[in-house]
Amino acid sequence: MPLMPSPSQNQNPDQGPSSADASSNHHLSRQLTLRDLVLSQVLTVVGSSWVGLAAGLGHAQTLVWLFAFAVFYAPMAVAVYFLNREMPLEGGLYVWARRSFGDTVGFLTAWNIWAYGIFVIAFLLFQLPSEFAFMIGPSAAWIPDNHLVVLTSLAVLLTLLTLSAIRGLALGKWIHNISGIAMMTAFALLIVAPLWAYAHHAPIHFTPFELHFPKTDPTSLALIGQIIFAAGGLEYIAIMAGEAKSPSRDIGLSILIASPIIVVMFILGTASVLAFHELTHSTINYIAPIPQTLRLAFGDSAVATLLARFVILLLQIRILGAASFIFTGVARLPMAAGWDHLIPAWFSRLHPRYRTPRNSIVFATVLIAALIVLGSAGVHAAEAFNVLNNASTEFYVLAYLVMFAIPILGLKLFARKVPLWVSLLCAIGFLSTLFTFLLNAYPFDTASAPLPFAAKILGTTLLVNLLGYAFYRSRSLRQGTPRL
Repeated sequence: MPLMPSPSQNQNPDQGPSSADASSNHHLSRQLTLRDLVLSQVLTVVGSSWVGLAAGLGHAQTLVWLFAFAVFYAPMAVAVYFLNREMPLEGGLYVWARRSFGDTVGFLTAWNIWAYGIFVIAFLLFQLPSEFAFMIGPSAAWIPDNHLVVLTSLAVLLTLLTLSAIRGLALGKWIHNISGIAMMTAFALLIVAPLWAYAHHAPIHFTPFELHFPKTDPTSLALIGQIIFAAGGLEYIAIMAGEAKSPSRDIGLSILIASPIIVVMFILGTASVLAFHELTHSTINYIAPIPQTLRLAFGDSAVATLLARFVILLLQIRILGAASFIFTGVARLPMAAGWDHLIPAWFSRLHPRYRTPRNSIVFATVLIAALIVLGSAGVHAAEAFNVLNNASTEFYVLAYLVMFAIPILGLKLFARKVPLWVSLLCAIGFLSTLFTFLLNAYPFDTASAPLPFAAKILGTTLLVNLLGYAFYRSRSLRQGTPRL
């Protein structure tokens, strides 16, 4: 492993103490083992809705997945492996960006990841009442429309997430592990469903390894853009590198172990969804493709109903675990930025016993609660909530553009020369991410008008970043040390 660059090599003298020094001085509790990291990678990368979206591409799904793994996932894995090896520090991509490109880019990278996390947590929690009602059946159909029940239940869940975050990864890692196992179990049931159909002589066409070119219409291109970025998230665990037992070794190793699992889950899971929808000539439910597919696979029997409800329960566990995992990262980014004096030190104050950023956690809780209320406060508020959620992916894409640029332009980060193949692979990742940024501004459903949709998404992305930059500049000017 290359030696860690010294602060004098990589740090602008105007930047103040580095988050590397701060994390060691604050003695964060190192809880995460290799097993925890692998399960967290599966939890954060694999989402249940992606197999439905990919199945919308028909038998081109395998080729599109392989294309996505080649032009995005592999560059991401390589970038994270090399960057974490050089700098296995709390804050992850924020620290890498700041050390490479300075305070402004570092802050805006953290801002975009943080904003993405806040909106995604609110959206994940917002799904749970509908998922619960779907699991129970028609008798619970009233639940999503009852604002008192919805807001009360979400308030309880958010409170539990907050308390868990304050308790730290000693508890949180078990939530994440159980959620990762739940997701793998749901996908295992989905993948073996075609074998059940074969055993019962159903004329199913399960062909996960067929290679067909996708259509070139706008909807297919928009779906491809979604799928390219579907496997994002490997770098998120690096935000908690200061809490891993052996971050320089285990985070890279977790990528190597989790990657084949993720590839199998996506490709075989999508093939199963496609096979049963072609068999039954039904329309794919993009929101809940796995429960829908299992109902199609096992019929309307009591066993099928019980199995579908069990899978929905597993997916709800996954949603809670993903929300908890993202919440953990959302709380750590302001802590690391506070150590670097880019935001008030208030965000960096740690719980005296659990060594977690309690103020940052409480602040995030208030914002998430406000977004949940916004999503429930009428038609216009709900529309604003949906726009923010749709735009949140663009925030994350912007952070990825910075990550891929580091091995290409930010070479001072590395103690040794970056191999040419790494730079070339990251250049491919940069271009595919830029392509994704543009396609995410196009609706893959036919109900939305393209130009107004694009204006809302790109306008919201620009506005959120301008707000972040304005906050950063105002604080820098108040300190009398404007940073570029």
